Amino acid sequence: MSLSTSKPPAPRLATPKTAAIAARNAADVQLRGSWSLTFARLRRDPASIGSIAVILLIVAFAIGAPLVAAWTGHGPTEQFRDTGLSPSGIPVGPSAEFLLGADQLGRDVLVRLAYGAQVSLLVGVVASIAASMIGVVVGVVAGFFGGPVDTVLSRITDLVMSVPFLLCAIALVAVLGPSLPLSIAVIVFFSWTGLARVIRGQVMALRHREFVEAARSLGASRTSIMFRDILPNLVVPIIVYTTLMIPSAIVFEATLSFLGLGIVPPTPSWGNMLADAANGSLYLIAWWMVVVPGGALLALTLAFNLLGDGLRDALDPAASKGGKGA
Repeated sequence: MSLSTSKPPAPRLATPKTAAIAARNAADVQLRGSWSLTFARLRRDPASIGSIAVILLIVAFAIGAPLVAAWTGHGPTEQFRDTGLSPSGIPVGPSAEFLLGADQLGRDVLVRLAYGAQVSLLVGVVASIAASMIGVVVGVVAGFFGGPVDTVLSRITDLVMSVPFLLCAIALVAVLGPSLPLSIAVIVFFSWTGLARVIRGQVMALRHREFVEAARSLGASRTSIMFRDILPNLVVPIIVYTTLMIPSAIVFEATLSFLGLGIVPPTPSWGNMLADAANGSLYLIAWWMVVVPGGALLALTLAFNLLGDGLRDALDPAASKGGKGA
């Protein structure tokens, strides 16, 4: 009886294709695990939870603006000169009829605040997302191709950053007239440059990594490598930077409206509500006209800033806390 002398099959060598597939599968598993850890860290941060609660309350307040108007019986541009103004023409303060007082024309500050929240959130979110998309595309293309492409895009970025914000806004408004789309366009024009620089630097550090070389060996196109292989590794700075751009966009819109360059009255905006309070130093006798929109603007921008900081710490705890992440 003879013993079998057959040898075990030799291990199969990994090909560039299987290596690339394995790397992508491992990245997918790591990404799902990292998101679970991110949410767990975020839940343990009281400042982030508080900021999310404030943002959700203001969003619900803005969405429910028509309900607020129906409940009070006051429209956002409706004037109540008999009940909203005193016999001497001074706005009435907070009362049962006007919970947050009235303005210089007898309009309900509460209702105008709700409709103004719609404008601030719309401008902040839309402008930030649009600016992020432009910044990501410019940064990825500049960092991936390098050379003359990087030089041209970097000089364009420097040129945009050197243009005075208010001077450009005043010039555009003088030619085109103030409007909501123009306000969004101006904010987008001045907001994408910072993210483009951050993404460019990240892409330059990633473009020669092993997974990129594996994708090249498989014959992947440059577009596929940029937006399928490199872009997923930039999720952290994109999310954090976009979140932090929202409060800046909200403040920009309020500034433009305060100066008469943004939302056209009588459409309510937190910026033109503050401008009404500053007109003739009315805030000295009607404090609610500046405290109410100013407090709402402060609360919303502070909440988004705290949320951005919390997301940064949760997404990259090693970098934000000296390697002591959870």
